[in-house]
Amino acid sequence: MEKIKEICLTLKKMYPESKTELKFKTPFQLLIATVLSAQTTDERVNKVTANLFKKYKTPEDFGNADVKEIMKIIKSVNFYRNKAKNIKRLSQIIVEKFNSKIPDRLEELIKLPGVARKTANVVLSQAFRKAEGIVVDTHVKRVAYRLGLTRNTNPEKIEKDLMKILPKTEWIDLPFRLILFGRNICKSKNPDCNNCPLYNLCLTKGKTK
Repeated sequence: MEKIKEICLTLKKMYPESKTELKFKTPFQLLIATVLSAQTTDERVNKVTANLFKKYKTPEDFGNADVKEIMKIIKSVNFYRNKAKNIKRLSQIIVEKFNSKIPDRLEELIKLPGVARKTANVVLSQAFRKAEGIVVDTHVKRVAYRLGLTRNTNPEKIEKDLMKILPKTEWIDLPFRLILFGRNICKSKNPDCNNCPLYNLCLTKGKTK
């Protein structure tokens, strides 16, 4: 489809380096950071994990930690109480079931506490360079809708729509380009339509729906 080709090429020129803005050194750290990032900005998460990963370094560390201590460190992120409990429990499961190694399959990741498809797809694509699905966050959801790539609003349905029309070679990088594009140009409110190179493909033409 010519429209898809144009979108992919345009965004690749704009954002040749496409990756998560979460800071991590290991797949496990990325998993924890992504769990924390739900309803919280990457900038905030990076500030929190800078301290969190100094104190706790391995799944064993997190699994043995006092959940109240984890809560204290991550208190500035949204839903920190539930996230602290999920992080402790998923760490214990990773130690017990996976010999302290992060599973690299979608069906195993989504069984972990606090890990939905978006989180699993971030870990798979950014830590393992595996394309089992497509990351759909609020930016991807908004931009995909405006560009007419989906008519759905449910993230899992949007993911399925994108998987049908995007070549698998774009599954890893394009979502993060869409995220940057959504943050910088195609904003939720007051989108910068005057400087949008994809304006001719936009179905909403500046409307913020």
